[in-house]
Amino acid sequence: MPKGNVKRGTNRLSKEKSPYLLQHASNPVDWYPWCDEAFDRALSEDRPIFLSIGYSTCHWCHVMERESFEDEGIAKLLNEAFICIKVDREERPDLDQLYMKAAQMMIGSGGWPLNIVLTPEKVPFYAATYIPPDGRYGMIGMSELIPRIAELWKKDRERIMRSANSLIGLLNEHRRPSESLPKEDILLQAYDEMVLSFDEKEGGFGSRPKFPSAHNLLFLLRYWKRQGDPYALQMVERTLDAISRGGIRDHIGQGFHRYSTDERWLLPHFEKMLYDQALLAIAFSETYQETKKEAYKEEAEAIFGYVLGRMRSEEGLFLSAEDADSEGVEGAYYVWTYDELSRILSPEELSIAEKVYNVEKGGNYRDESSRAFTGKNVLHMSAGLDEISKGMGMESFELKERLMALNSKLYENRSRRPAPQKDDKILADWNCLMVAALAIGGRCLASREHVDLARASLRSILGVFFKDEGHLLHRFRDKEASIEANIDDYAFLVWALLEVYDTCLEPSYLEMADKMIELSIKHFWDDADGGFFMAPGSRVDLISRQKDTYDGALPSGNSVMAYCLLRASRLLEKPGYEDMLEKMFKAFSEDLNEMPSAHTYLMMAYDAFVLPYSKLVIVGDIEDAKEMIEARDSLYLPHNNTILTDPKGDEGLFPKLTRELKQSNGRPTAYVCVRRSCMDPTCSPEDMKRLLLSVYESR
Repeated sequence: MPKGNVKRGTNRLSKEKSPYLLQHASNPVDWYPWCDEAFDRALSEDRPIFLSIGYSTCHWCHVMERESFEDEGIAKLLNEAFICIKVDREERPDLDQLYMKAAQMMIGSGGWPLNIVLTPEKVPFYAATYIPPDGRYGMIGMSELIPRIAELWKKDRERIMRSANSLIGLLNEHRRPSESLPKEDILLQAYDEMVLSFDEKEGGFGSRPKFPSAHNLLFLLRYWKRQGDPYALQMVERTLDAISRGGIRDHIGQGFHRYSTDERWLLPHFEKMLYDQALLAIAFSETYQETKKEAYKEEAEAIFGYVLGRMRSEEGLFLSAEDADSEGVEGAYYVWTYDELSRILSPEELSIAEKVYNVEKGGNYRDESSRAFTGKNVLHMSAGLDEISKGMGMESFELKERLMALNSKLYENRSRRPAPQKDDKILADWNCLMVAALAIGGRCLASREHVDLARASLRSILGVFFKDEGHLLHRFRDKEASIEANIDDYAFLVWALLEVYDTCLEPSYLEMADKMIELSIKHFWDDADGGFFMAPGSRVDLISRQKDTYDGALPSGNSVMAYCLLRASRLLEKPGYEDMLEKMFKAFSEDLNEMPSAHTYLMMAYDAFVLPYSKLVIVGDIEDAKEMIEARDSLYLPHNNTILTDPKGDEGLFPKLTRELKQSNGRPTAYVCVRRSCMDPTCSPEDMKRLLLSVYESR
């Protein structure tokens, strides 16, 4: 291949499926996807690799592309000094995790775009996130950095290789398993850490930027149920109320933006991610199930409505994300000037928008970078509608009706704007998470529609991604499934199967979940030290195979698989799974002891692991037992395991002791069991509820 610049539209990314890679297909940079050809060329020409990792809805990735990768001069420098590789972090999360860890070791932080310089052997020796084209604000620019690294590569190779070899040693270091489980007060420590970081005034945890981190709220809900500490529930509700009112919520089109750049949840990064919608839908659904507050039910339903209306594919699956930018400007689709609103709304409606959505003539937010007022308004609420309506001297229902009409006008007008691009690739793990959310929502909100959608989407997932008896794929786009799956894909599929099972109580879903657990063990389990590697053993293009336990924007694959192993073990009476789980907790014991609040989903699994476990067995036909199932679904019962067995006691999936439980007087009969000891059976749904709640009171 010739060195130097390349003609636009001719780089190799034009043949890729990833929307992110396709965004860079017309760059003058001579990009390769991650492939053997790129590394072979780097070796033959003795050149380092410039690896740039991002994703299609990343604002600063767009900025760096416009400033540097579209610039002919900088592209020429890159093409002469490096072999350049682009990676979509959502297609290859294993690569992203590996090189993000390397970046954090080298520079103490990370983010996207992630730019790494590697040896031809894939070993990193330089890392940065966003790099401006020229030096500014104390940051080195691409125009200076590229020649400097090229010179270093030619004249001080020994120094580079020392650094690279040292780093590869660190990447391959893994903590040895502890001989003991996490310390006894680990759950209290996790809770105390969350209390210390909780923002009492604005809700959420820490200072800016603030992420919804819904799995933190799921942990707190379970802690509240376990300990009865009212502050745990208060933190959940305060946070959900705050994000429901804030600018992080799209009040016109529904759904939630990725995170807030300020403490008040006012100014978001405007991309909308499928996984955030799913996790928040679960949090709102479960909080409704526990509190019976209609606002949480309405919010969960609004999230589902957004996803089903805007993010569903023709295959019945779910798209990955909507971009933050439109017309080259972040958030342009979502913000309003006062004059725009004046033209669209009647004077009375404008007055309502001012009071409800805090609209100001001069705009209500500052630019994230310059801190200058933009003249634009992000719609947000300072209180709930009931409180606002009282201040306006009208009934709540009346304000809701007027707001619906106002929102409809704004939605219609906004729909005529150039819309943000959608990342229309379909990812197995994120889709499975959405299926789990639909199943949980169907159960908590008593919505048959959501249950049916969960089942239909699960059928589509298995049809698209599960191509043979032992092989799951990760990404689907343009009618093609590809890329070998990671542990997250398997773990989230098991989660989806277990949630659909728990909602429908059809053993086939549990049987499939058990099958996928066995495949996960085959492809990812570390038999020596415990835990699951992120990438399968068959993947040979990694310099180091990593395990992940950190519950960040998403719960980690290990955290989800731990909880799934526990649930499957107790439903199917498979002690081998619980033995593996104990090995996992010992493997990750030091990480958990150091900062349990960074592993809240894994903490949920540990909470269930150390509790005396409960099981509800209903003996009866699915239709006859409908009233009992609905009674169960009206209660928030974390860690509960439910089995519906055939009253004939036929051979089946469940343990013999479970199958031997009988009906009373030929009626659907419930047994509430703790470990392997069952209370007296009952045919009364109300008595069953009382017995179930007594299990939690006894803890």
